[in-house]
Amino acid sequence: LRAETRSGMAAGRGAAALRRAWRERRAALLEPRYTPLVAACLCLAEGGVNLWVIRRVPYTEIDWKAYMQEVEGFANGTLDYTQLKGDTGPLVYPAGFVYIFLALYYATGRGSDIRLAQYLFAGLYLLNLLLVFRIYCRTNKVPPYVFFFMCCASYRIHSIFVLRLFNDPVAMAILFLAINLFLEEHWSWGCLLFSLAVSVKMNILLFAPGLLFLLLQRFGLLGCIPKLCICALLQVVLGLPFLLVNPVGYLTRSFDLGRQFQFKWTVNWRFLPEEVFQNRVFHAALLLAHLAGLGLFALRRWHSLPWGEDLCWTAGELLWDDASYVFSLNTSAWIVFILFSSNFLGVCCSRSLHYQFYVWYFHTLPYLLWCTPTTKLAHMPKVLLLGVIELCWNTYPSTVCSSLSLHICHGLILLQLWYGTAPAPVSHTPPLSRKPTATSKKAQ
Repeated sequence: LRAETRSGMAAGRGAAALRRAWRERRAALLEPRYTPLVAACLCLAEGGVNLWVIRRVPYTEIDWKAYMQEVEGFANGTLDYTQLKGDTGPLVYPAGFVYIFLALYYATGRGSDIRLAQYLFAGLYLLNLLLVFRIYCRTNKVPPYVFFFMCCASYRIHSIFVLRLFNDPVAMAILFLAINLFLEEHWSWGCLLFSLAVSVKMNILLFAPGLLFLLLQRFGLLGCIPKLCICALLQVVLGLPFLLVNPVGYLTRSFDLGRQFQFKWTVNWRFLPEEVFQNRVFHAALLLAHLAGLGLFALRRWHSLPWGEDLCWTAGELLWDDASYVFSLNTSAWIVFILFSSNFLGVCCSRSLHYQFYVWYFHTLPYLLWCTPTTKLAHMPKVLLLGVIELCWNTYPSTVCSSLSLHICHGLILLQLWYGTAPAPVSHTPPLSRKPTATSKKAQ
C-alpha cells in the first residue's frame, strides 16, 4: 500500500511537471515576452535555411550583372550619371547605391564570384532579421508563433536576398537599423542612416511622412530642422562627385519620380487594362489617394497615444524648441506604428509593385496585423491574411485573381489599422491641455 502511494505521488508530480511544461510551451508561442528566445532559435534555423538555399537552389541572374556594369563605369572614372548603364538600362538609383555595390564589386572579383555574393547577402539577411526582431522585442505586441511565418515560410523573401541579390534588401536593412536608433532616442544618427537608406533606393521615402510627423512631435517645428538638414546634407555629400559634373543628369536619373513601369512585371495591378495602368490620370489618382490616406491617419490615428491621450498641438506649441516633455509619454510601439503604417499606405497606393518590392513591407506585416488588440478567434484570420499575401507574391506571372486578392488583403489590413486604433474617449480635463511648467516637467 505504501509503495502504491509513493508511485501515485510520483505519477502526480510527473503529470504536474508535464502540465507545467505544456503551459510554458504555450506561453513561449503566445506571449510576446518570449520573443528574444524564439528569435534566437529562428535566427539559428535561418542560418541553415539560407545555406541550404544557396547550395541547392540554382541562382537566377536578373539585376546583379547590370549592377556590376553600372558601378564599373564609376570605377573606371565616369562621373556623368547619364553615362552609367547596364544590360537592363541606365542607372536609376542614388549615389549611395553606387558606393555600396562598388564595395561588393571589388569584394566579389568584379562581380564574378556569385557564390561569395550570395553568402554576403545571406549575412545581410541574418543582420536584417536581428534588427527586425529587436524592434519587435521593444514593441512587445506580436505573439512569437507569428515569427515562424515571417522567417522560414517565405520562399519569395529568401529568393530576393540570396538568389536574386537585389538592392532592395540593402536599403531595408539600413532602414531597420535607423528605426532601432529612433527607438533608442538617437535621432540624429537615425536620420543619418535613414538618409543613407534613401540613397540606396528611393522606396525608403515611403517612411518619410511618418518620420516627419515623429520629428515634429519630438522636437517641434524649429527643433526638427537640424534633423532634416542632416538628411539633406548626406544626400549632397554622397552625390557631390556627380553633382559637380552633371547635376541635372544626376538628379533626373537618381530621383526620377515619374519613371514608367512595365505592365508585364506588375504584381498589384494585373487586373487593369494596360492602357489604364500606363495612364497619367490613374497615377495622379493614386497619388491623391496616398496623400489623403496620410492626412487621415495623421489627423485621426497618429496624433493619439496608444492609451488615448491627445497629441494635437496649437501652432504656438509646435514652435517649441523642445517638445520632449510630451513626447516622453510615447512608447516604442507608437513610433513603430507610425513608421510602418506610413510605409504601408505608400505600398497600397504604389503605381506598380514588382516581385522584389515584397521586401519593402514583408517584415512589417506581423506588426501591422497584431498591433491592435486581438481576441483568440481573431488570430486565425490574421495568419490566413499572411498566407494569402505570400501566395499572391509567389504567383508568377501575376494574374487577375492574385492581384485582386492582394488588394483585398491590403484593404482588410487598412480597415483594421483604422478601426483597431480608434482613440479612446478623452476626459474633459486632459493632462496635456496646457504647456507644462518647469516644476511639472521635473515631476514627470
